[in-house]
Amino acid sequence: MPTILNYEPFVLPPQRGVLPPLTAIQEEILALKRERRAVILAHNYQIEEIQRVADYVGDSLGLSYQAAQSQADMIVFCGVHFMAETAKILNPTKPVILPDLEAGCSLSDSCPASELAAYKAANPGLYVVAYINCSAAVKELSDVICTSANAVKIVERIPADREILFVPDQNLGAWVMKKTGRKMRLWAGSCYAHVLFTVQALEKVKLQFPGAPVVAHPECVEAVRDLADEVCSTELMVKFARQSPADRIIVVTESGMLHRLRREVPDKTFIAGPTDTCACNDCKYMKLNTVEKLRDALKHRAPEITLGADTIARALAPIQRMLDWSR
Repeated sequence: MPTILNYEPFVLPPQRGVLPPLTAIQEEILALKRERRAVILAHNYQIEEIQRVADYVGDSLGLSYQAAQSQADMIVFCGVHFMAETAKILNPTKPVILPDLEAGCSLSDSCPASELAAYKAANPGLYVVAYINCSAAVKELSDVICTSANAVKIVERIPADREILFVPDQNLGAWVMKKTGRKMRLWAGSCYAHVLFTVQALEKVKLQFPGAPVVAHPECVEAVRDLADEVCSTELMVKFARQSPADRIIVVTESGMLHRLRREVPDKTFIAGPTDTCACNDCKYMKLNTVEKLRDALKHRAPEITLGADTIARALAPIQRMLDWSR
């Protein structure tokens, strides 16, 4: 059993008064955004400095809708590579900029398109449900895309006589199976950050904050999900926080989510779910995006996401099916 190091919990107390003024570089970002007629989309796991200058902060489903509806001349996506690819698929004629092209995803990497193609060839007839945390090449091979917010709804729409392969997150897939009662084949992939949460670390923080409910992301392992009062997407975490009578809430997902929660539910205290070695859990890929890189991306209109026309056409169909089924 791993030894939990002694550390102070990462706690964001209620937000008192007005937010601090924007920095000079944040003001420069806003000026460049207006000049470029750009829209800045940011995932909930981005640093607070980026979240504050974004036009929209949300989860993968919300960001997909925003990308699909964007009227801007340029989309700057503060997230990871597969998210920017999704925005490009939905906006093939617009430049889509990712501040750091190295902002990848361990979950996406766990399902190479070549391996999925080989699996499908060896197992014909499978209906492939792909969690949005996958590459454009994997989306091409899929029948429908889902996010953690709509995965249950998506799976419930699939005819009962179809055998489902759920890729690439086995933890989200197992949670969906439990919620729907639908048996599925699960790809052996996971998010490196979410599997770092352990029962031992969570029990320790629960002792430090007795009575504080626990809300956890379904990418966590089952033992951690079983300790949570609520398991849901990051977007639904905001709803849970607003509706909970508790003054303090333990949040078991990437630490960037706490900044949005504190901003939108300013009267409550949020405690980061710890790991065995750290008081909070950062995704190293999400944190590759910085305000300096965002400023430079707007200034130079780069680095730009590029995808072939055939890939865009094939990947669009399962994404559009998700958007249609989620309305």
